[in-house]
Amino acid sequence: MLSTQTLARATARVIARPQQSRIALQARRFASETSKATESTFVKEREAVKHHAAESSELWRKISLYVVPPCLVLSSINAYNLWNEHWEHWKHMPALEERAEYPYQNIRSKNYFWGDGDKTIFWNDSVNYHKRDD
Repeated sequence: MLSTQTLARATARVIARPQQSRIALQARRFASETSKATESTFVKEREAVKHHAAESSELWRKISLYVVPPCLVLSSINAYNLWNEHWEHWKHMPALEERAEYPYQNIRSKNYFWGDGDKTIFWNDSVNYHKRDD
């Protein structure tokens, strides 16, 4: 035998099903309408991003092709001229042995453990000179 409680539950389910299906149908319709609106918004946003990216990449392409090479050529010419001026000036300097050596130059607290102990790692014999106090 069915109890009244079981019968009440079954009746409630039968009555609730059409209501649930109507709610589910309305939810599906709302979701599809919302997804269409969201989808069109998303598509528009993606198109705007693509358009902006195309403009930006075109700008940087033009800069790379039309601005950078002339700047490199001009800076190379400038560096070459400065290099030549430097060595022209260097030719007029007195010989290394005749130059004054100031107290703050070539300070050695102890000898280096390579070579004769007087020359640093970056020593250049044509530019550097050290008068040793023997």
